[in-house]
Amino acid sequence: MYLEIVSPEATLFSGEVNSVTVPGVNGEFQMLENHAPIVSLLQKGVVKFDGNIRLEEEVEAKFSKDPKGKTTLSINSGTVELKDNKVIVLAD
Repeated sequence: MYLEIVSPEATLFSGEVNSVTVPGVNGEFQMLENHAPIVSLLQKGVVKFDGNIRLEEEVEAKFSKDPKGKTTLSINSGTVELKDNKVIVLAD
């Protein structure tokens, strides 16, 4: 599935991933390929995703790796939309 993470300043990541986990306002949830369409608000927490991840040099410092090897990004709030295997995270 395709993931795009956008902040007010720039597109932080765009590329193919295996899974995406986000901090929803009603709890953390994971999206996998062929997940049902969804739109949700996000709260302060961590967006986690995995796959063959290549980060742009200018935004690489915003990301880290968790103990399980997933790429992570801390956010304050935002929204997520998933439709047709494309996930868009608007992060603040």
